[in-house]
Amino acid sequence: MKFIVAVDREWGIGNKGDLLARVRADLVNFRKLTEKKAVVYGFNTLATFPKEKILPNRTNIILNWDKNCKIEGATVVHSLDELWEELKKYNTDDVFVIGGASVYNQLIPFCDTGYVTKFDKSFPKDVYIPNLDKDNSWECVFVGERQESDPETDTEGGLGFYFTEYRKK
Repeated sequence: MKFIVAVDREWGIGNKGDLLARVRADLVNFRKLTEKKAVVYGFNTLATFPKEKILPNRTNIILNWDKNCKIEGATVVHSLDELWEELKKYNTDDVFVIGGASVYNQLIPFCDTGYVTKFDKSFPKDVYIPNLDKDNSWECVFVGERQESDPETDTEGGLGFYFTEYRKK
């Protein structure tokens, strides 16, 4: 299982229920890596998607503790036990954890690869994931060239960022 996330300098991932920044190149990378794969995320993350619609061209698996929750086009699981049972249907290389903080914090220990977009800025934030640079069980195996966000298409123009990849040791 893999995860994909965008973090700021302190490994913050969101503020007040939203992403820290929307950067087109990051969203394109997200789409490229997750299309035709299974994506696992929490119900609150669904609310951050355009029109609160599930992601197209992916198998959407949503964690929601409300047993009455049904979401058209998605598989809703109500516990980690149900999630593990559902994930038996998929090759683990085809499963991506995509948020939010609670889901990352519960599932990153079970992942073997992480695709982390690192924003070269500190944002106001209220949710974090563990800092993999300080976790001896992970190593950074790739750091891409520094890029800058586009002021024409992105919420934060001129924002420096890097695509990185982490592997569990």
